[in-house]
Amino acid sequence: MQSLFNNFSSIIIFLHVFSAIIWVGGMIAIRFAVHYSMQKVEEPKIKLGRTLENLQRFFSMVIPSIVVLLITAIIMIIALGFKGTSLYSFVIAKEVIWTIMTLVFIYIYIRRNQAQKAFDNLDFPLAKQKLEPIAKILIPLNIVLGLIAVYLGVTLRGF
Repeated sequence: MQSLFNNFSSIIIFLHVFSAIIWVGGMIAIRFAVHYSMQKVEEPKIKLGRTLENLQRFFSMVIPSIVVLLITAIIMIIALGFKGTSLYSFVIAKEVIWTIMTLVFIYIYIRRNQAQKAFDNLDFPLAKQKLEPIAKILIPLNIVLGLIAVYLGVTLRGF
């Protein structure tokens, strides 16, 4: 791992940071730009359909980002020798946060798929019910956690 990191550290760090930008930045864009613009759509069927499509497109970017984030994190943790240092608690805190975010993301993914099934069965109230906590609770929670993780990453990089 050390050799891999030494030879490709700039690429590994770039991919790690870029993946975090895609995930956290994408959630911010969806919650504070796309969500509010969707509120202007008056036809419930169109609004639900577009919301489901937007989330699906978001997932197609975020899932690879989560995988890249995990791989690059493991490489950096091993190569930079954080274990046994005073900074290791920051590393653990950051990884716990990303793990919680991943679990929340999986829950969002499941709820979105349930909403899609309800939508396909023309059960629009159920589809809306499945989507509501995503915008109101789950994405805002992951935004806050993601920003904390990014701050911890910047803190680690500064040491």
